[in-house]
Amino acid sequence: MPAQDPGAATGKDADDDGKRRKGGLLRELAIVVATVLILMFVASTFLFRQYVVPSESMEPTLHGCYGCTNDRILVDKLTYRFTDPKPGDVIVFKAPTSSWDGAWSSPRSSNAVVRGMQNVLSWFALAPPDENNLVKRVIATGGQTVACRNEDGKGVTVDGMSLTEPYIDVELQNETYSDSTGVLGGGSCYGGDFGPIKVPDGNVWVMGDNRSSSADSRAHIDDEFQGTVPVSDIRGKVRFILYPFSRFGGVGSVDPQ
Repeated sequence: MPAQDPGAATGKDADDDGKRRKGGLLRELAIVVATVLILMFVASTFLFRQYVVPSESMEPTLHGCYGCTNDRILVDKLTYRFTDPKPGDVIVFKAPTSSWDGAWSSPRSSNAVVRGMQNVLSWFALAPPDENNLVKRVIATGGQTVACRNEDGKGVTVDGMSLTEPYIDVELQNETYSDSTGVLGGGSCYGGDFGPIKVPDGNVWVMGDNRSSSADSRAHIDDEFQGTVPVSDIRGKVRFILYPFSRFGGVGSVDPQ
């Protein structure tokens, strides 16, 4: 009878070792996946999140239009936990009243199960949030008075002082005015007169860089906040354009005051 190696594993022992290795691999994989999901949840809730710009209202700073490649932007969600929004900041905010919703519709499925999955995925930034998010530039903050009168030729004023707004493409405004046969983008306001409106404390007045094609605070003066946006509805400060790669780069704040 041949001698047996006492250190050799029997068939049952080999199967047990294989199961233990497989079980250990699955546990490690589960830990890795759970860790990644936790990090994604923390990051998207407290640090940063990606958004898509589906509007031309911030051109040329941000590019967006229906049926084209829209800018994907990275929003800093941490800054405003410690500081207040300042004039010139480009922000993403939740529509503060129904007047801002326009043609917006929820990205959620009508199927309850699918909708639940979409809600869970949104916690980890794997699906968009179920809210109407917009992107504009802060023009005035709480306590300041904003106005514009085409006849005086001063453009938008804050506390009576004209703004310096290098982010506005004047040629684009003139083109819009021409294409609309004088309906959009006319005068020093690049639109109709408004104000004076005093921004309530804790709110901001926002406008699009593409002034003649932006349904911003001016379009919502009749709502309960007179077109201003509560700071509590701001989701964060736009820091970068991530995609398309040809437009990759930072989005800076330009204080117009």
